[in-house]
Amino acid sequence: MSGRCHLVYAVAPAGTTAGDAADLVNEYVADRRRGLAVWHDHFLGVHGGAVVLDVRSEEEQALFDDAGPLAGWHIEVHPLTFALTAVGFAAQVSFTLEQYRGVTLDELAAAEPDDPRYWWKRRT
Repeated sequence: MSGRCHLVYAVAPAGTTAGDAADLVNEYVADRRRGLAVWHDHFLGVHGGAVVLDVRSEEEQALFDDAGPLAGWHIEVHPLTFALTAVGFAAQVSFTLEQYRGVTLDELAAAEPDDPRYWWKRRT
């Protein structure tokens, strides 16, 4: 098996609260058996989220058939073309910014205003 990153897109059933949906997506992301969680986020409006998993074994890939805490959700799994690994995913972010918008991530970070919602600025 050759590894590859997969995008998992998950939408909660009607009636699921935003908080419950976020908790369940986080539980799914935290399950280390599913592969290396490279990136995730939650949706506004519709409740659910997405995760990119770096899947490196048949066992990890087989878990796509087991929704785990997301049982009953609408789930789509898509293998990514260029993100063959977690490092490849990060490289694709940089490539897209630079090639299609002519800006680097460092330039964007330097230009960001101070905003209390920007949790990533508090981590540095």
